[in-house]
Amino acid sequence: MTSLDKPTQDAGQSPPGGGREDEGQVHDSRAVTEAALFEAFGGIRGMVETVLPGLIFVTIFTINKDLHFSAIAALAVSVVMLVVRLLRKDTVKHAFSGVFGVAFGVVFAMFTGNAKDFYLPGMLYTLGLALAYIVTTLAGVPLIGLMLGPVFKENLSWRTRNPGRKKAYTKASWAWGLILLAKCAILFPLYWWADTTQLGWVLVILKIPPFLLAVWLTWVFLAKAPPPIDVFAEMEAAEKAEEAETAAKAEREGAAAENGEPTAGRHRRG
Repeated sequence: MTSLDKPTQDAGQSPPGGGREDEGQVHDSRAVTEAALFEAFGGIRGMVETVLPGLIFVTIFTINKDLHFSAIAALAVSVVMLVVRLLRKDTVKHAFSGVFGVAFGVVFAMFTGNAKDFYLPGMLYTLGLALAYIVTTLAGVPLIGLMLGPVFKENLSWRTRNPGRKKAYTKASWAWGLILLAKCAILFPLYWWADTTQLGWVLVILKIPPFLLAVWLTWVFLAKAPPPIDVFAEMEAAEKAEEAETAAKAEREGAAAENGEPTAGRHRRG
């Protein structure tokens, strides 16, 4: 077993000299987890950008039943939020995903002429994401670990070197998958049986609570897991050690040459 495959100390096993130092490490680990989740899922602003276009669409459609005006207004709001992020030089991945999602909904609804189809691409995406969480978890590579690994600078080290974190990622992925499936189980029957206004308001209501529940469960699982292995720091340390070894070798060869001693790669002539 190579050093890259050796499992780290699992959760619940404290190294010698615990106490306040251990408590500080736990606190730091939880703070890092919170920051990583905030970055990965967009935080409060990301949630607003996710909810607002749908809220605009259903509000306007409830008032005037105008599909085109409602769809264009929702798309315009998404574009404005993206432009604001670009002007402030903020991360735009959440805003971009919002614009694309709304654009697909607008195109689909206008193509079919059915206002409910504005929501269908997002619903299908939710179903696909739920299945992705479940399938990747069953395959041993839980999707939440693939998403958060780079954020924690651990990449895929949790798969073979940190079994406690793999277990936490597995639990979190199951939570995401099942929560999203439950959401789909509510929305798809409404797509067939309810009118556009009813479906729209239920969708708006179900945007945030399931998301917050999944994020909270992810935080709970990861906060109790062993800390991530910073593979980037390990690579930097290995490079520095290699450079130091090369420099030391060159220094030894230089000193040997000054003393007239044979060095590596040179042979004495008889």
